Amino acid sequence: MIRKVFVSLICFISIISITACSFQPNNGDTIRLAEVTRSIFYAPLYVAIEKGFFEEEDLHIELTTTWGGDKTMTSLLSGGSDIALVGAETSIYVNAQEPAEPIINFAMLTQSDGTFLMARNNTADEFAWEDLKGSTFLGQRKGGMPQMTGEFVLKQNHIDPHQDLTLIQNIDFANIANAYASGTGEYVQLFEPQATMFEHQGLGSIVASFGEESGAVPYTVFMTKEGYMEENEDHIERFTRAIYKAQTWIYNASAEEVATAVAPYFDDTSTDIIADSFVRYRNQQSYAQTPVLTEEAWNNLQDIMDEAGELPERSDYNTYVNNTWAEKVINE
Repeated sequence: MIRKVFVSLICFISIISITACSFQPNNGDTIRLAEVTRSIFYAPLYVAIEKGFFEEEDLHIELTTTWGGDKTMTSLLSGGSDIALVGAETSIYVNAQEPAEPIINFAMLTQSDGTFLMARNNTADEFAWEDLKGSTFLGQRKGGMPQMTGEFVLKQNHIDPHQDLTLIQNIDFANIANAYASGTGEYVQLFEPQATMFEHQGLGSIVASFGEESGAVPYTVFMTKEGYMEENEDHIERFTRAIYKAQTWIYNASAEEVATAVAPYFDDTSTDIIADSFVRYRNQQSYAQTPVLTEEAWNNLQDIMDEAGELPERSDYNTYVNNTWAEKVINE
C-alpha cells in the first residue's frame, strides 16, 4: 500500500517537474526543513533550535510539519523544502523508482522504533506476549514503519498478526489515539506523548516497547536530494554539527531542562508529560547519540521491510547513505 503511494508520488513529481523548477536552490543561510510529524520523538531537533545550536552555525531553520511521509517527500522532491526529517524507508521507496535526483540520507535522529504497546486491561508486570492471542489489536497503517516494526516484533514473539488476533489497521494515523480512547481495541500501538498521557488518565498501561524489541534501525533520518547536497555541502555540515550538539546535550541535560526547551512545540501537553515521555525514549536510547547512520541499522531496516512484504528492492548503503559530515563533526 505505502509502496504504491510512493510510486504515485514519483509519477506526480515527474508531471510537475517543469513547474517545479520555479523553486530555486536556497543560496542563503536559511534551510527549509520539512518534518513528517510533530513528536517528542524528535526532541533533539527542537532542542537544536531552542538552545541556539543552529544559530551558532549561522543557520536559520524554517520548520514545516508536513503530516505524512508522502507529503514530506512531495515537498522535498518538488523543491518545497531543502531537507526532510522522515523515516528512512521513504527514501528506499522513492529511490527504487529511480527519480531524477536520488534521495541521500546524511544524519540520523532516532535509532529505534518510537511506539509502545498499551494494554487496556493488564499491567507490565502481568503482561506476556501470549496475551495478545485472540485479542483486538489497534495497529498502525499498513506499510508504514510503525506497522512494519509492530508486525516484525509480534512475529519475533511467535504471534501471527494476521491469524492470532484481530488486527485493525484502517484508521488514519491522527485518529488512532482517539479510537483507542473511545474504546476500540484491547491493545494499541502508540507514540509518545499519547502513551504516557493515557497511562496518567487511567486508560491503560504501557506493557512493552517496540523500540527495545526491534533493535537499532534508522527510524527517523535527515535526507535531501543529491543535487542540493552537492551544491550546499557547507550548509549540510553546519546543519549536522548543530544536530550533533543537540544529541550530546539531551543525554547530559535533566528531563526538566529538555521539557522546558521543547515545550513551545507542544502547547497542549504539560511539561510533566513531556519530561516523562522524553525519559522513556532516552532510557531506551531511542535518540541517536551521533548522526552516523550505520550499515547494520540500514540492513535491519530493510529486513523489517522485507518481512512485511514492503521492500521494493535492496537499497545499497554506500549509494544512499552519506556519513561524510556526520563522521566529521563527531571527530572534531
